Amino acid sequence: MSTVRHTSISGVGSALPTRLVPNAFFEGRVDTTDEWIRERTGIRARHFASEGETTSSLGAAAASRALEGAGLEPAAIDLLIVCTITSDRPMPSTAAYVQARLGMHCPAFDMNAACAGFVYGLSVAAAQVQAGAADRVLLIGAETISRVLNLGDRSTCVLFGDGAGAVVIEASDDPGIISSRLELDGTAAELLTIPAGGSEEPASEESVRAERHKIQMNDGPAVFKRAVTGMAEACAGLLDKAGMTGDDVTIVIPHQANARIMNAIADRLSIPRDKVFVDIEEVGNTSAASIPIAMDHAWRAGRVVPGDVVLTTAFGGGLAWGANLLRWTAPTPAGDGDPGDASE
Repeated sequence: MSTVRHTSISGVGSALPTRLVPNAFFEGRVDTTDEWIRERTGIRARHFASEGETTSSLGAAAASRALEGAGLEPAAIDLLIVCTITSDRPMPSTAAYVQARLGMHCPAFDMNAACAGFVYGLSVAAAQVQAGAADRVLLIGAETISRVLNLGDRSTCVLFGDGAGAVVIEASDDPGIISSRLELDGTAAELLTIPAGGSEEPASEESVRAERHKIQMNDGPAVFKRAVTGMAEACAGLLDKAGMTGDDVTIVIPHQANARIMNAIADRLSIPRDKVFVDIEEVGNTSAASIPIAMDHAWRAGRVVPGDVVLTTAFGGGLAWGANLLRWTAPTPAGDGDPGDASE
């Protein structure tokens, strides 16, 4: 008779670049103001990587804090997964550089599901442990989105920031990671994309001049509507599958894309807005790093404790979206709970 292997999160960590970029930075570059950005997004500032900071350096810093929280050395990890759309190089994987920085010796690879990367990664990491392929997985969401921003495009440049978050996933006696739901609609891929730099449109002088290596959002209202509908439906379906309702959820930790989107999702699920952890004010949208950064900040602030039911959800280019349902198992953090920055 087979024994079911469960999984849980035993450690969490995050890292942000030290450079803080206020909304005033964009005034004069595009037609915007601090008030306009705050009212429409909830963002006051975000962090941009400085020279020498990379996706892998931020990812390694976040991973070190997650390992410390789990009481583990890098050698204890059986598999490393890095979720990102801003890899250090097209080849090799960013995971290769993170592995080298941490002095690890385990299989490692990257995943690209855009802003939904961490939701996808958590499902894949849990499945690896449940299948017996690994006992401990280090999952990282890391981005340097500032490097692919068109600073002349108001619809995108004010939204994004850089950073990394990481979790350690381990085999456990009780189900910590309860279930996941993943979705994708490739027919809408053009709504949110980076057109050039791949095999379809290799780099050229023309493509660089036209900023086609930068993020493009081709229909903002459509993306907003699809994000609210998709994330709310994924969450509702996941809760129904688990035999739960919004009343059973202790805290929602969504992708930090836009404060209005997060509030709309809570309203659709009939979950009080004060149960939604909003971390966007001085972080912005950090794509695949968004949820693990918010998760780490919520944990260190005492907003999530062992036994809490946590619902995560994200939406991004692809269009990809999904949700994870888990029971929190990481112990209460020691010290003052300050996550620090990537320079430490």
